[in-house]
Amino acid sequence: MQTLFFAVAVSSLCGCVVAVAHRTPVEIAATSMAADTSAPVFISAPGASASLPFSDAVRVGHILYLSGKLGTDPATGALAPGGIGPETRQALENIRRTLEANGSSMDRVFKCSVFLADMKEWPAMNAVYVTFFPNHRPARSAFGATGLALNARTEIECAATVGM
Repeated sequence: MQTLFFAVAVSSLCGCVVAVAHRTPVEIAATSMAADTSAPVFISAPGASASLPFSDAVRVGHILYLSGKLGTDPATGALAPGGIGPETRQALENIRRTLEANGSSMDRVFKCSVFLADMKEWPAMNAVYVTFFPNHRPARSAFGATGLALNARTEIECAATVGM
């Protein structure tokens, strides 16, 4: 897959047109696989505001890249109460929901990045995190942050395979 990214980057640098499309998961599922699978498909979350400056996920070929997820309740938008443990659990449930809506699953995650408001909370985050990956351990990076959206304790992003 690294060659694919290089090819897209070279195409952009040489002035070639790189096709992109903004689609919902339902539209993606209805799209024939005969289409150019190397073109990025930008996926909006159901009900997401068009004014958000990012996509919920981007699919390139058989890879699905998710934007960072906070531990927010999808119904209320509020952070899960109780600190790092409940926020981590909710963030990973939000990741699971996005993966499944786009034809993937937690078992297909191969890379995660975890952002923590306080690195001292790493053990508590990790205790919840490992329960979401009982069959494998994705590659992972963890970073300390001086501030996260909504004053969250953690934000998690990941990449997974899809449609293979």
